[in-house]
Amino acid sequence: MTPLFRALSLPALAGFLLSIAACSAELPGAAAIGKTSRNNLTGVAISTQAAPPTAQAPSIANAPSNAILFVTQVPTQGGDPFASRLSTFANHRASMTSTLRGGDLMIRYADGALRNLTREAGHGMDGLQGAQAIAVREPTVHWSGTRAIFSMVIGAPLQRYGSTNGKWQLYEITGLGRNQAATITKVARQPVDYNNVSPLYTSDGDILFTSDRPRLGEAHLYPNLDEYESTPTITGIYRLDPSSGDLTILNHAPSGAYSPTIDSYGRIIFTRWDHLQHDQQQDGSIDLGYTYDPFNYSSEASNATRVGRFRDTFPERRAQTNTPYGRVKAHTYNLFAPWQMRQDGTEELTLNHIGRHEMVGSYSYLPRAFMDDNALSDNVNLSNFANRKHIRMDGGIFHIRENPVSPGVYYGIYAREFGEGTTNQIVRFNGAPTLNAEQMVISDASPAAGGGGLPGGRFRNPLPLMSGGMVASYTPDATFGGSSSLRLRQLDVNGSNMFVAGAALTPGINKTVSWWTDSASPHQYSGELWEIEAVEVVVRTTPPATGHPEVPAAERAVLTAEGIDEGVLRDWLRSNDLALIVTRNQTSRDRGDTQQPYNLQVPGGERTTRGSGQIYDIAHYQIVQANLVRAYGSGIDGRRPVAQPMAVPSNPTNPAGPAGSVRIAADGSTAAFVPARRALSWQTVDPGGEPVVRERVWLTLQPGEIRTCAGCHGENTRNQAGEPTPTNQPQALRELMRHWKQIQADAPSVRNGSKPLLPPRP
Repeated sequence: MTPLFRALSLPALAGFLLSIAACSAELPGAAAIGKTSRNNLTGVAISTQAAPPTAQAPSIANAPSNAILFVTQVPTQGGDPFASRLSTFANHRASMTSTLRGGDLMIRYADGALRNLTREAGHGMDGLQGAQAIAVREPTVHWSGTRAIFSMVIGAPLQRYGSTNGKWQLYEITGLGRNQAATITKVARQPVDYNNVSPLYTSDGDILFTSDRPRLGEAHLYPNLDEYESTPTITGIYRLDPSSGDLTILNHAPSGAYSPTIDSYGRIIFTRWDHLQHDQQQDGSIDLGYTYDPFNYSSEASNATRVGRFRDTFPERRAQTNTPYGRVKAHTYNLFAPWQMRQDGTEELTLNHIGRHEMVGSYSYLPRAFMDDNALSDNVNLSNFANRKHIRMDGGIFHIRENPVSPGVYYGIYAREFGEGTTNQIVRFNGAPTLNAEQMVISDASPAAGGGGLPGGRFRNPLPLMSGGMVASYTPDATFGGSSSLRLRQLDVNGSNMFVAGAALTPGINKTVSWWTDSASPHQYSGELWEIEAVEVVVRTTPPATGHPEVPAAERAVLTAEGIDEGVLRDWLRSNDLALIVTRNQTSRDRGDTQQPYNLQVPGGERTTRGSGQIYDIAHYQIVQANLVRAYGSGIDGRRPVAQPMAVPSNPTNPAGPAGSVRIAADGSTAAFVPARRALSWQTVDPGGEPVVRERVWLTLQPGEIRTCAGCHGENTRNQAGEPTPTNQPQALRELMRHWKQIQADAPSVRNGSKPLLPPRP
């Protein structure tokens, strides 16, 4: 593991020196340092004359050598009530019960001087919060170090039972240097009727953010509901070109994606909530007499009809069931894992393919899917991977940031899903793209919990600095509650090489505010504000602008042999809002996953086994998509996703298989055209349509993306038989390409000598 502190390399030292200069008004043309990026944010700007810095803190040893941008937040009453500002999920809402008004965007200079940037630019107010009230969140500094983007909501109710239609919107600020005027401009052409949060800049000047906007902007589906509590959720990460208004959803995340960042390799790194399971509100209504009154619509269309109550069919039930293979264990899933994708949304996967086996390890019981198959295991084989810091299944890693002086080393907060405000222990993990999941190690970076709490206090938003130091929000409380403070601290390192809280970076920022809800009189808070979501104001090297990956050699050889022009194929996929997925061998599975069947064979074809035990025939590959068709009659607004078979007319028909399936070829391979920009999952099924191996998470592909998986639940290093990753030229891709060419040849426009007619969209 890379040491926490080390001497800066010459390139890092150069960046460090530039970062100091960038925070000073004496650096003309600082925006030109590094790669040039467009600045097309247009809209109404508010600025004032630069105000002098205020509230200078005492001198601190090892204090940050660059300016720190952060936000203040009026503490949520009760600490971390369900679905509020600091919660693990559903923290994006702008209501007064979720996000109290009264915080600001602040900057702290290296000498401890503070500026209230939003107040300087004409936003925010003291006392009773009204039309000018604001809350602020999640700033990100541009690569040039001269501007930043953040989210802000404006307005609070003016009376009892009052309401505000305010939404979190994106704003950009300039004038971060001393003696510069702070100017705040609303980002143009962003979705205005939805909550847009967690913004950041791409390498080439676009903006990424998360939003609760429905996948394609269908207002009648709003809000999208998560798979757990049927609570409004973020729907995914979006990419916006402010100059043209082009808006694309990069990943359709049915239960939300959080705190994205771009690492030094150009990857978008984020936390995603994986909760792919049956609807517990529906199951409870069917089996336990709950009163949610769930029902399905016939489709996502605005004029869809109600079609009654349908039990979910994918994945396994949340209660034990019986199948031709015996008893099937009840399935639940609840993990906040690190994910990655390229900046155009392609190649979405867990970070370096890390899965629940490598993350959860021996901490949690991972029961076998088929309970009567003794060849399957209820435990994880720890010898398969290096990680020994095991993450509970009802929590995960939040607020991930890369160490700028040790590329490929990341810090985050290991927290549980409820009641902690995503405050807890700091963990460190290695995740450079050269590693696979078996080589990744999660380790303690601050003292671990013990005795029912965190005796050393709790951290949030770890910020590794260009100097090699660390800053984080901190409360000394062992448990998080309504009276917990959150102050920015310089972190020290103790004798066990663990981060511990050092000196506070501010003297404390106090405020007295009041606000209306439905009570007879306004609520009031007077005291210290939370100091959270710090970022360093520093010049950084712009990462590479990652995009569509190349087609691997085995698949490229098939395209070449079949006379397929890759560019023409991709253009056709884009025009039909489709992607292409290929698996080389569905019988080959990662050696670490022994909870699902791994003795697999295609009838009359490929076979991969290990040891004794039942051998399962797999004949079809069924793909399901997340359709927003579940609703409730109990006052829950919005739609929840349900896994339903995909329907893509361009695929070969497969009458012997279940809906949404393609045939598994004799060599174990599969290939299918699939909907783009839609969460997908899949399973292999036997000749009779009975599921055998099920996927556990959703995955999104982009239009024109050609995605290859070597095996089912792709191998990290070896498959269950100890063999390396398959390299066969997939027979199923060859058959699909021949089918596609026939579609093109049979199109009427081709016979007439004009442009090929494209098959209809799914």
